[in-house]
Amino acid sequence: MNGPKIYLQINGMNVITQTTVSSFVVMVILCVAGYFLGRNLKKRPGRMQVITEKGVAMIYGLVEDTMGKHNAYWTPYIGALFLSSICGSLIGMTGILRSTTSDISTTLTWALMTSFLVWGCTIKNSGLKVFLKGYINPMNIISDIAQPVSMGFRHFGNIMGGSVLTSLLYTALAAGSAMILKLIKSSGLAVIAVVAALGGAAFFFAMKKKKLALKILGIALFLIALSAALEYFGVFEEIPILEVGLPGILSLYFDIFSGFVQALVFSLLTMVYVGMACPPRR
Repeated sequence: MNGPKIYLQINGMNVITQTTVSSFVVMVILCVAGYFLGRNLKKRPGRMQVITEKGVAMIYGLVEDTMGKHNAYWTPYIGALFLSSICGSLIGMTGILRSTTSDISTTLTWALMTSFLVWGCTIKNSGLKVFLKGYINPMNIISDIAQPVSMGFRHFGNIMGGSVLTSLLYTALAAGSAMILKLIKSSGLAVIAVVAALGGAAFFFAMKKKKLALKILGIALFLIALSAALEYFGVFEEIPILEVGLPGILSLYFDIFSGFVQALVFSLLTMVYVGMACPPRR
């Protein structure tokens, strides 16, 4: 895994990188989606308006439950942060753009924004004197430094770690495909026929017993035998049989599930920290 590509550098400063481009694309997507989903609202909503209103109500409910109803005005910011994180993680699945959250500069910037909001709200509600008095205790200084660092690196580490694991698994699957097909092909047509027969038998047995796992095994064995036969007769070379289907299943966790979880965790931490700095007024 490499860092983001640098497209423009001025006086040694990276001005435009892959992350910058991806962040701009995410911003445009969210703005366009917000425009089209928010226009022509009707008293008798259609399906899309119902889904949109339900999503907005869920975010408002989450913010009010976590931060209190008096902090409901933070919902647009929390919603923008949550959607930016999700879209920033998922955009890497295009294969063209890089995930914004796999760059520490993105997640650390969001974490610093949270810290600045906490400090600003604390000063606003308690006063500058009380805010500065808290730093008499050195542990508060360490806490304020550790908070954005831990938030930023946690989000970045989980997304980047998933990308690294996915790349390693893809490499392992490619090597495994080559090894298995080479072994079967070198054993001759008899072994290829046996593997195909085992796959067919497993599939038909699974159809009778309604065993999904056995059905998948039968299909896999038949496809492996077919790929080995095609390579044996020189029709194709180096068919990545193990890379068909498995990467999609792995992507469901590393790219989609993990992206949603990390976006939710980061948003919840932001709500908790900012909510503590904005207690209800008496």
